[in-house]
Amino acid sequence: MRPRTASPYGRLVALLLPVAALLFGAPVASAADNGTWGVFPTPPPGAATTDRAYFFHQGAAGSTVADSVTILNSSDKELTFRVFATDAVNTRVGGAFALLPVETKPKDVGTWITLPPETAHPVTVPPKGRKDVPFTVRVPEDAAPGDHIGGIVALNTAVEGVRQDGRVQVGVRRSVGARLYVRVPGPATPGLSVEDVRVERHAPLLPWVESASATLSYSLVNRGNVVVEPRVTVSAEGLFGRTVLDRPVRDLKLVLLPGQRIELTEPWPDAPQSDRVHVHVKADATAYPDLRAQAGTDFLAVPWPAVGAVLLLAGTTLALRVLRRRRHRAEPEPSEPAADLAEAH
Repeated sequence: MRPRTASPYGRLVALLLPVAALLFGAPVASAADNGTWGVFPTPPPGAATTDRAYFFHQGAAGSTVADSVTILNSSDKELTFRVFATDAVNTRVGGAFALLPVETKPKDVGTWITLPPETAHPVTVPPKGRKDVPFTVRVPEDAAPGDHIGGIVALNTAVEGVRQDGRVQVGVRRSVGARLYVRVPGPATPGLSVEDVRVERHAPLLPWVESASATLSYSLVNRGNVVVEPRVTVSAEGLFGRTVLDRPVRDLKLVLLPGQRIELTEPWPDAPQSDRVHVHVKADATAYPDLRAQAGTDFLAVPWPAVGAVLLLAGTTLALRVLRRRRHRAEPEPSEPAADLAEAH
């Protein structure tokens, strides 16, 4: 089958970006860069670099702010880009920060951004050169309070490879985007929940000779209107309150966006092989001390191969006993010798 080239603007499943310092603290001066080109807030006049790692603006409903994004071409050849604005999401599995692909229409902050008319066509950046693209963000009159996250993306129009997508092959184009945060003033309502805690056991064929393992899965949901950086604590108790798993609080090093649900998994080596277990998953966020959530699940750890072998042995033994009894009943009883009826006269 001949490779089918993607549309001129590429086809993305998700645009993953480097993790930056979020929650609007001190920015980390690292642009979104793939080594060939980068996208970042435009430096101040006369400066070659910027201390902004991403865009952050606060704007009341109905207000408009202006800014500029820079596309830096670090290569030795001319590059042409499709420049567009879009919304941000968390990837469902793993929770990585991602920007929607060009063919997916934004519904939130991506629709608030207006780029110059020239971006309606591919934008060319000379080798070792840069292109500054001004833009405006107009906050709608009915914008909800809280955080609205998106980004401005530079998508290379050149096909750099081919990948399989079902029965067809599609051209692969790389993208880099700069994150953009808009906070609309109003009540901040952080929300976090833990849901769908599950345990999938992997029992060995030889219990207690080999170790058992399990995979713990759960979902985190941001039900508030501000971003949160979740921390998670995982523990489990067996019969009589015995601790069988104790993982202290740890930072997941991801940013959970408002309204997003992510699915996380983690391995559990040396899981119980014979026990009744209750698993606890607790989540919180350092920036919001009162924000806490938890959920759990119960499961019965049974060494089924061993139980199956015991049941099979017991069933076989019982069957043999029944068969022996039936055979014993079916055998004719030996006849007794005839009594001597003759009498002496």
